[in-house]
Formats: sequence, C-alpha cells, structure tokens
Amino acid sequence: MKMTQHNHTLDYIKGVIENMPADWLKLTTHRLDIYEEELAKTQFLEHLENLFNANNFESKALNELPTAYDYIRLGHPLSCVLEWTIAKLHNQPPENVISFSSKIAPVLAVLRKNLLANKNTQIIYKGELPAYFDADVLRRVYGYQFELKQAGDATGFDGSTVFIAAQDNIVDFDLSQGVDFFVNTHAHFGSVLLVNGEQNAGYISEIQHVRRRETIAMTPANVLTVLKTLLAPSSIENKQDNTEADKTLVLDAIKEITNTNIPALVGSSGLSMQYAIVMGLVHEALDTHQGKAIKIVVPPNCYGGTNDQARRVAACSDHIEVVDLPVDGGKDMAQGIDTVLDKIADEDAVPYIIVEIPTNPRVEVPNLVKLKEALSKVRKTRGGGAAVDPVFILDQTFCPNVYFLGENDMLSTVRTIAYVSGSKFPSGGLCTAGYCTANKKAEPLMEKIALHLKIADNEATALQLEILAKQLPSMNQRIKGAYENARKFVNFIEETLPEAKINFVSEELAAQGFTPSVFSLDLPTKGNSDEEKEAYKRDLNLQLINRMIGEIPHESKFCVSYGQLKGCYWTIPATSTQGTTKEDDKDYIVRVALSANLDLERHKKVFSDFVASI
Repeated sequence: MKMTQHNHTLDYIKGVIENMPADWLKLTTHRLDIYEEELAKTQFLEHLENLFNANNFESKALNELPTAYDYIRLGHPLSCVLEWTIAKLHNQPPENVISFSSKIAPVLAVLRKNLLANKNTQIIYKGELPAYFDADVLRRVYGYQFELKQAGDATGFDGSTVFIAAQDNIVDFDLSQGVDFFVNTHAHFGSVLLVNGEQNAGYISEIQHVRRRETIAMTPANVLTVLKTLLAPSSIENKQDNTEADKTLVLDAIKEITNTNIPALVGSSGLSMQYAIVMGLVHEALDTHQGKAIKIVVPPNCYGGTNDQARRVAACSDHIEVVDLPVDGGKDMAQGIDTVLDKIADEDAVPYIIVEIPTNPRVEVPNLVKLKEALSKVRKTRGGGAAVDPVFILDQTFCPNVYFLGENDMLSTVRTIAYVSGSKFPSGGLCTAGYCTANKKAEPLMEKIALHLKIADNEATALQLEILAKQLPSMNQRIKGAYENARKFVNFIEETLPEAKINFVSEELAAQGFTPSVFSLDLPTKGNSDEEKEAYKRDLNLQLINRMIGEIPHESKFCVSYGQLKGCYWTIPATSTQGTTKEDDKDYIVRVALSANLDLERHKKVFSDFVASI
C-alpha cells in the first residue's frame, strides 16, 4: 500500500478520531430523528465525503451526520469510517468494503448467496484455516458447497473465489490476484471483507444483510483501535486481559438471574445468539430425526430480526419451513400453539417455537398454565406414532428477570431455551452482546448451540464480557426502577388522555414478576374514512415523538431500544423494529421505553402540553 499517496485521507481521519461524538463509541442503537431507512446504506458516507472534500472534521459537523446503517449489526459510524478509509486507500467504492466482528461470517455470507444462486465457490486460505471452520458441518447442516485450497493460483475456476488471510495489518489487500472476495482476519478485531470487481457488486447487499441478521459489524471499540493503528502502527496498547474472570462473573450472574445451573452461552448480539440456537436445533434435528421436516413457528408481527432470520434459514433448505403463529391483539398464544403443534404432529415434523413474552409491541403475557399445557401435551402422528415434542425458544428480552427455567418454574417440564438481547437491560445499552441458557430438559441441546456459536465466530468479545460483568449485577434493580417509572407514566396518560389505548401489563401480571418498562400507545384519531383516520393517527404519532425529543433532548430520544441506563426512548415499531415484517402485520403505534433514571415530571408536563395541542 503506497501510503504517501493518501496522506490527506489519513490526516483527515486523524481529525475525525480526535473530534468524533462520544456516542460513536458508546451508543448501541440508532437515532431515528436523523435516519432515512431507504438511504441508510449511503447517506452517512455521502455526507462524510462532503465533509472530507471540505476538510471539515469539526465536532459539530460530525455530530450532525445522519445515522449510519442500523444498530451496530449492519454498521455504525466508526465501522463506516473504517470501510470508507480502506476503500479510499485502495481506490475502491466504499460499499465494497465490509467489516465484521466475526472472522468467518463474511465467508458464510458468500456461501449463502452462492447456495441460493447454485454457484460454485472455492475458498483459498493462506496459512491455517480458522480453527472453528468446520467444513463438514457447513456442508451438511448449512447446505453450503465449496472447495478448499491452500494459497496458490486463484484463476481458472468456474465460480467465486474467496481468499482468507490472517494478518496483523487487517486493512492491507493485494488486489493484483484474481480473487472475487478478500477476507482479512485478525485474532482480536474480527475481519474485513473486500468485494473485488464490478461483476461481484450484486453480492454487497446480500453480505450486508447477513451482517444485519446473523452477526454484527466490527465493534466500535475494535474499529477505533484499527483506525489508530492505521495512523500509528505501534499504537496498540497491551491491555490486561481479564476475559476469563469477566466471563465467570457473567455466567454466575446469568445463573442467578435465570434460576438455572446450566452454563449460559454469550454471543456478540441477540440475533447472533438466536442464529446459533436455530442452527444448533437444525443440526440436532438432522442427527436425531433424520428425514423429518423442520417447522420454525414464529409470530408474524414479532421483532423483525427474529422473523426475517427464521425465514432466511428456511430459504436455505427444502426441509425447513416457517409457520406463522398469531399471538397479539386478542390472539391467544396458548390456543394458537396448541393448534399449530397438533398440525405439526400430524405431519410427523419437528417443531421449534420462537416467541417473546411479553409480546412485542403489544406487551401481552399469555396464560402460562395453558401455555405449559399446550407445550406439554402428548401428541400422535398421523400414523399413530409418538410425535416429536417441541422446543420452546423464549425471547425473554422484555423481562429477563422472570423465572421460567428453574426446577420448579413454569416451563421446567418443557424443553425450553431462553435468550436475551444484551443491548437492553443486561448492559443498559452499552454493548450488543446477548446470552442464552436452558432448563434441565433442554440442557442436551446446548452443546450443539455452542458449536454453532463458534462456527459463525459469534461469541461475545472481551470488551462485551467486561461490560456485562459490570452491568448484570445491577440489572434487576434497574428493571424494578424502570417499571415503576413506566407504571406511573401509564397511569398519568390514562388520566390525561383516556381515549388512548395503552398496551401494558396489568397490576396482577406485575405482581407475578412481569415488570417491563416498555408500553405501546395507540393514540385517538378522527376522520371520515379508515384511510383518513389512519393517516391522522400516524401524523399524531410523529407529533408526539417530535415534541418529546424537541423539548427534552437530553433525556428523550427517537430511538428503538430499551433497558437503557437513563432517559426515555420513543419509536414507531412499524418503521423501526418491524422493518422487514409484512405490511399487514405492522403496528403503527408509539412504543415508549423508560429507564430508572429520568425526569418523569418533565415528561408528564410535555405530554400534557401535547394533549392540550390536539
């Protein structure tokens, strides 16, 4: 790499690093007030390019850049800056460079695309393949087809060539080789993928979507270190490694929080964890129930990432199908599961059920006794044989403090795996890492889940474990304080705007331990037709959110997450968390997430002013 040609780029990046907003390093969600989803993958870089051309790296200008991509998974400001910088140094389009926290996910992304396109792949590696690269499992469980070769001539192959190289200088690429996809890996930072040539441009959005749904971008802290080493190659600090001690603290805390002694697994994000769960269970089904169809049962309006990921897994195999399970808006989850499981049993298929309790965004809790009965029911196949019993995969992110898995807890007799997104309550919004654990009955499944977490190289990073080790011990106390604020705010809204419909847990459910800090608000509307009423309500949603973030900018944010350490987050699920959900299943309502630390009286005052204005 001829660095002398790029001094201006490096000088500019040095200024950006010195003046960047603190949120670039610490915020795990994205601000929706400066976010246009249809421009999400281009807008940040276009504005950054304009600042570069003007040699402007002032803090104010950087802080006003539009939101980059989507959470930390698809990309964030620092990962975008790194990718833009590498592209500049190699005279490549910035969209051709994609960073990952995982060292193997970019390879899996190419393999997935070529599986669906029925295209050959050869993987050429320099030195040793990553230890977690399990060719047999990738072929048998994922269905990926490829040839493996030691580094050598890449030409003359009918298909895609992927070149993997482990190297200290993760930003350096030799583009003279006849390679379609370069993957530079680093033991601590993850990987950087360079898509080479216009003929491969069609892969870019597919690779980005893998990063959005099955893994995450290189973490902000690691990106910052890579950028600093690019500017000063000897700048890496040898920080004391407390990873094992942090991991022990995290696993002990999860045991206490979940009331189970099964060792937990910790992934780089909630969706990374969910992907390992689903692929681990697919692997289990292939081994234990050979020849049987696999049915992944998912609510159609649940969190978009869960819904989309399940369908993406099913798209890769003729043996896997997604089955819709309506659970919200008056639908009975227990009854729905009973009906779906009867049908799956009749077909002699393997049922895996993914649900959120409480549901999202309507914050509903099913009758747990009936749920347990539906899941425990002994069923027969059409031929009279014993049906495969379900695995219940519980997204417990809204209420991670509720006991489901212990010996005498509600779901102890049903094979249950519970997982939680760590960017919410576990870390207070400081990192994305997620975790999962199981009850005694599902413990044998954890080995395969652990295997697939490693195969995708999606385990939590050292810094993520350090953050969780600090934050998990206070989680239940923060949940309690946040719920109390949410309950007070809900009560106030009911008094101030009684025509609004509020979705929140009842006092009775709260007494049972379901104490979320999130509620959804269906504002009153008016108009002469359904279309007019819907349009009025959607406009009112934005009026409320804009007033809140405009008048309380230091606390109220137009963000999509919850479980944060302070402030209040506002979003509209249909345009954020349900981004890939079918239009008819979307919820155009306001979702509000409170923390234990905010000026509740100020929020009440601004809400009162809003009500007076309508």
